[in-house]
Amino acid sequence: MNWLEYLKAAVMGAVEGITEFLPISSTGHLIITADLVDFHGPLASNFEIVIQLAAILAICWLYRERLLAVARGAGSSRDSQRFLLNLLVAFLPAAVIGLITHEAIKALLFNPLTVAIALIAGGVIILIVEGMHLPVRVRTVDELRPWDAFKIGCVQVLSLIPGTSRSGATIIGGLVFGLSRTAATEFSFFLAIPIMFAATGLDLAKNLGALNADYAVVLAIGFVVSFITAVLAVKTFIRFVSRHDFAVFAWYRILFGTLCLWYYWPRGA
Repeated sequence: MNWLEYLKAAVMGAVEGITEFLPISSTGHLIITADLVDFHGPLASNFEIVIQLAAILAICWLYRERLLAVARGAGSSRDSQRFLLNLLVAFLPAAVIGLITHEAIKALLFNPLTVAIALIAGGVIILIVEGMHLPVRVRTVDELRPWDAFKIGCVQVLSLIPGTSRSGATIIGGLVFGLSRTAATEFSFFLAIPIMFAATGLDLAKNLGALNADYAVVLAIGFVVSFITAVLAVKTFIRFVSRHDFAVFAWYRILFGTLCLWYYWPRGA
């Protein structure tokens, strides 16, 4: 390992931390960034697992009081039980379909062209939804009903396509089904916990034998950078959505996706 590999690790960690919980697709950004900085090989697979784990632990840290309260009240509090039920029913669609299609999706769709097209399509959808000025029925996560959670979980299935954005699908799905911006965003964060732990655990089980102590420093750099940037990104994002819509993210997706399409289309990447 040399300083260049450490720099690549820091860049990839920052990309994961910044993009994981924004509606702009962390997977898509990681695929494109890895291609641009030539970050491939056995290390890359394990590295992505580590930085995604760091990002989800950042959410657990930021919402630790709420999560601990839910855990303590799981056996007696109806609010805590409904919260857990909402997560379960929203988690299941993507978990089941993802388990069945995981390998095929990685083999067929994990490429820059798919990401570019999905980024543009997702941006257009965000603009359409924002232009509809939908009424709000659910102002806080605590008001969410299991049926609403299940519908959001079904929309989350679309995020199995790289470039779509898990947070983008769940947040915009939440808006369509009557959630406020803050409620949709926070539920997206909470829903990320089981789905990302499940995906990370699956990938870790498949790549455990490839873990190498020689990569320890690179993995540590990526983990720390991803954790710190995720904490900062989530705090900033929450403040942003309390006062603005998601149009800026839509235009970013369209611009970035168009640039990627222009760059990769001639290469057939």
